[in-house]
Amino acid sequence: MNRPLLFKLGTIALLIVLLIIPLLMIGNLVSERQSQRDEVVQDIARSSSFAQQLTGPILVVPYTQAKRGWKTNEKTGERYWDEWQVRGRMYFLPEQFKLNGSMRTELRNRGIYQARLYHSDNRVSGSFSLPAHYGVSGKLEDYSFDPAFLAVGISDIRGINNDLKLELNNQRLNFQPGSGEPMLGSGVHVPLPAMDTTSEQSLSFAFDLKLQGTASLHVTPIGRDSVVELSSDWPHPSFSGLYLPTERSVTDQGFKAKWHTSFFATNMEEVLAGCRSGGQCQGLSSRNLGVSFVDPVDQYLKADRSIKYALLFIVLTFAVFFLFEILKRMAVHPMQYALVGLSLALFYLLLISLSEHMGFALAYVVSAGACVSLISFYVSYVLRSAARGLGFGLLLGMLYAMLYGLLSAEDYALLMGSILVFVVLGGFMVLTRNLDWYGVGKGAAETSLN
Repeated sequence: MNRPLLFKLGTIALLIVLLIIPLLMIGNLVSERQSQRDEVVQDIARSSSFAQQLTGPILVVPYTQAKRGWKTNEKTGERYWDEWQVRGRMYFLPEQFKLNGSMRTELRNRGIYQARLYHSDNRVSGSFSLPAHYGVSGKLEDYSFDPAFLAVGISDIRGINNDLKLELNNQRLNFQPGSGEPMLGSGVHVPLPAMDTTSEQSLSFAFDLKLQGTASLHVTPIGRDSVVELSSDWPHPSFSGLYLPTERSVTDQGFKAKWHTSFFATNMEEVLAGCRSGGQCQGLSSRNLGVSFVDPVDQYLKADRSIKYALLFIVLTFAVFFLFEILKRMAVHPMQYALVGLSLALFYLLLISLSEHMGFALAYVVSAGACVSLISFYVSYVLRSAARGLGFGLLLGMLYAMLYGLLSAEDYALLMGSILVFVVLGGFMVLTRNLDWYGVGKGAAETSLN
């Protein structure tokens, strides 16, 4: 048994395990900085407007129904005839619903952190089809109808940037604050003029809505037939919600997306029927579609991903270092391995701190260049050759380049990582195919004694 070799390999393995400690500390630092960034983004949103969701319009008709029937006196048990009134609301969804929105993004800075806001110019239009007498099938004389109104739910009304006017048939009506409907939450509403309910009516509506928000915009496809078209200058959209776009185009100049849904897909009438008991209705607001503005250069996310590859990176670097050692019959002290390992860990700290002040790609190049230069300079003295130090630095630079490729290729990261490990292992096996492993430790030990 080659005890010196086993001792050396065990020491290297122990160093790798110990290097996990600073890597965990750096990982915690990334999480802490990311949390601080998220708090700043939320603080900016609190002072401007949060993510927006648009629900509606819904036509609401309050009514009072007179009811009659026998009741029983709880104390005497006698039955008596009584009349009472029940208040309720009728809801009508649009036959046609269309939203055409154009969005532009804006960065708001606070210290070293940024939040992405958007400004959306929307044109909302469609039509309602109202049955005669609002579809009442019972005794019409028992019903008393209050003025109807059109309700629109907007999750954060602070983001409304224009004076809302409703175009209803040939009339222009003013919106008023508050949705007037508890299940829609915050929003706006329009009291409608008196209508002739003796016959079926068709109401065409349209209004312009300038809306500011943060991070995402979602729309509830409220119509029997709903069409939503959104375009933006942001080239990195994340389409979310229960329905994906039927058409979409994403380029470096931005994106365009179109959704087309129907009652058959949304089951909106049944959802609304379940919400009529009043209060907040999560089932209605959760049936949405929309887009989130994803930042592809999130330095904390990429730094966190790079740290996940740190252990593999250190093992590969130590393997190259060990390869130099056994092929050149040189003894390298474990302390020298440790200093190289700490330099590798320092790369991630440099990467995080620099990426907060410059682009991630530039921060990566500067951090990798600094670490490669430092380690190459140190290794040239450890291996007693400037050429060897330069060769080691070249190999290390290739590993950093491969790591950046892994960070950039999200969909193929596992495949590229597997190929990288296979190539490195194959190269190690080829270079050591004629090596006498029983003599490696002895030669190293004799060299250290001399």
